[in-house]
Amino acid sequence: MSNVLVIESSVRHEGSISRQLTGEFVAQWRKANPQDQVKIRDLAREVVPHLDADLLGGWMKPVEEQSEVERAARERSDLLTEELLAADVLVLAAPMYNFTIPSTLKSWLDHVLRAGVTFQYTPEGPQGLLKGKRAYVLTARGGVYAGTPIDHQEPYLRQALAFIGITDVSFIHAEGLNMGGDAAIEGLARARAQLAEAV
Repeated sequence: MSNVLVIESSVRHEGSISRQLTGEFVAQWRKANPQDQVKIRDLAREVVPHLDADLLGGWMKPVEEQSEVERAARERSDLLTEELLAADVLVLAAPMYNFTIPSTLKSWLDHVLRAGVTFQYTPEGPQGLLKGKRAYVLTARGGVYAGTPIDHQEPYLRQALAFIGITDVSFIHAEGLNMGGDAAIEGLARARAQLAEAV
């Protein structure tokens, strides 16, 4: 049995293509792997706060020196990190906002990319501690950006995941969704075909 962690980051619920793709991915995954456990964390419904001094204090101080606010911030971050550590498969649903990821997803990454927990510093440089996990990134984009200089989404996520040791990553892009004509239909159809093949 595998544990699957799904991270939803679209601020929209109705009409969200990334959420549609996630729903289809989860349905197909459960059909193919009925014994697996799927945990869905919705960053629009359960907002993860941006990094602040309280969280940094919670990370850096011994428990007995933490304020109640720092302790609560640390516990929230610990929960998010524990979910990731427990996962065998990570699914990130990431619409493209202004050439990159939603700020909610950036906040989640800031909570789980933690020195000594998901990566460590060594004399040879940083080393990821989450090797052996698989990741799928499902994106929704109004235009066509894959492989262009203004795609700051895939390179960033690929680097962030590799930094913590997750290098087995598949990107599934639904592109051209706001371009009119057949572009949206074709872009979504391509993404669905890739998704079905990936699962």
